[in-house]
Amino acid sequence: MARTQGSRAHITGPLIRDTARRLFARHGYAAVSMRQIAAAVGVQAGALYAYTPDKQALLRDLLDSHMQDLLDAWRDDPGAAPLARLERFVRFHIAFSLDHPDAVFLSYMELRNLEPANFARITALRGRYEAALEAILRDGVAAGAMRIEDPKLTTLALIAMLTGVTNWYREGGRLDRDRIVQIYWGLARGAVGA
Repeated sequence: MARTQGSRAHITGPLIRDTARRLFARHGYAAVSMRQIAAAVGVQAGALYAYTPDKQALLRDLLDSHMQDLLDAWRDDPGAAPLARLERFVRFHIAFSLDHPDAVFLSYMELRNLEPANFARITALRGRYEAALEAILRDGVAAGAMRIEDPKLTTLALIAMLTGVTNWYREGGRLDRDRIVQIYWGLARGAVGA
């Protein structure tokens, strides 16, 4: 019996997280109860607490894992030219965002629902990611390849622009991913005065 339960745990835990991510993204964190998550997963509400202490911890874990995945996936090449690095960032950010739309939505829209300690942790992770882009921009200015008045503000504006693609993009729509990346790369070049 314990073996069956143990073998289901590796299925149930991720299912709870995936279901919570989807429900939070569709209905909002505040509107979704632990009972709704349990019902969607097909378990009793009490069973959720074997996987997470509470709804706040579940949200924190979802946002934390998204930011960790994002940071782990991004690879800069400081030896490359700043514009090549920026293009790589644009391509990476759009692809990652389109591959994880619910996680991206949560990381921007539900950050406000985190308790202060959780908020501080997630914003610190976001700060690390933003700093990676800001370093590219500062290097671009230093090399004379970019004309930017405020690298920090430009960083925030670029990330918001690139992330915004998740709000309207639909697979099979008028523009495919490659065309979207080309257009956004042109917008990003213009934004940095390249």
